Amino acid sequence: MPANLPLSRLRSNGGAPGRLLRRGILAVAALPLLALTACGYGSEAKDDNANEKVAAGSEKIDGLDTVKIGYFGNLTHATALVGRQQGIFQKSLGATKASYATFNAGPSEIEALNAGSIDIGWIGPSPAINGYTKSDGKSLRIIGGSASGGVKLVVNPDKVKSVKDVKGKKIATPQLGNTQDVAFLNWIAEQGWKVDAQSGKGDVTVVRSDNKVTPDAFKAGSIDGAWVPEPTASKLVAEGGKVLLDEASLWPDKKFVITNIIVSQKFLTEHPKVVEAVLKGSVDSNKWINANPAAAKAAANKQLEADSGKALPTEVLDPAWTSIQFINDPLASTLNSEAEHAVKAGLLKKPDLKGIYDLSILNKVLKAEGESAVDDAGLGVS
Repeated sequence: MPANLPLSRLRSNGGAPGRLLRRGILAVAALPLLALTACGYGSEAKDDNANEKVAAGSEKIDGLDTVKIGYFGNLTHATALVGRQQGIFQKSLGATKASYATFNAGPSEIEALNAGSIDIGWIGPSPAINGYTKSDGKSLRIIGGSASGGVKLVVNPDKVKSVKDVKGKKIATPQLGNTQDVAFLNWIAEQGWKVDAQSGKGDVTVVRSDNKVTPDAFKAGSIDGAWVPEPTASKLVAEGGKVLLDEASLWPDKKFVITNIIVSQKFLTEHPKVVEAVLKGSVDSNKWINANPAAAKAAANKQLEADSGKALPTEVLDPAWTSIQFINDPLASTLNSEAEHAVKAGLLKKPDLKGIYDLSILNKVLKAEGESAVDDAGLGVS
């Protein structure tokens, strides 16, 4: 097995595994990217929200016309969904127009960031680690947190009644080497079971399955469960599944990073005031989400519908929403632990993550809001 396989895909929207590509997510090998949506690296969402209009009399920040923001169309990116839907980002940016692109895969968002197609993005820990490592620490910085939690092991209750029953079963994860895949492999090892990480064969059969098709596979009985993010987990429950384990229960304080905010280092250097405005919008969005959970849930679902053409049904939306915490802390120590789990599983050569964080601007914003500073766990810029 190669020493350096991908930690790869974003938590929420991994694709099915395929042939290894020569251009690696890290340095040696990677899985193929998911098919991108229609417009370049990502899909440009419709600009018909009155809240996104620039207010009369507003001024541009640093004279910049536009800041390009990327995110995924799922609930773990609700800070971006709500911040956009409610016009919170645009208010913070004044006359500097916020433009948006949605993505289906972490690597495609990293490519867009590297190409300058987006400036700032909401993304999971695995592609952030990959992008940083692959570029030898030159492509991006993590500048803030956004969400924690929202990942569950859901099983067929007729086949799996306890943890010990998972042995011998077929359990899906979104993608080889993605964050849920790594977490599940680490959990399997902690049970004393053995699985070949690359093939997924062993005491448990790990089936790499696109989140979009996992509910159908579960319904058809071709898998016995799945370790997946929301809203896929709640979709499985709606199909008769049972939550056997919430991943949050495995972490200190029941918190682990699922969504970060990244920025290209070039944009951070050239436009720190714009970055500050976006981070203020993120902090304000999280504050509004936590103060208005019902309205925030509706706003996130409305933006999901605008982006994808389909809103989540209540029986999926409600339980999915309650399992996610929206926070500004990037939970840096848990990102480091996730990288260590990938190394332990044999999917990743130990990376040097020193400098992946620059939380100085976020802490400036938090101080102005009267909130406590957040920590980079020793992985910040010197």
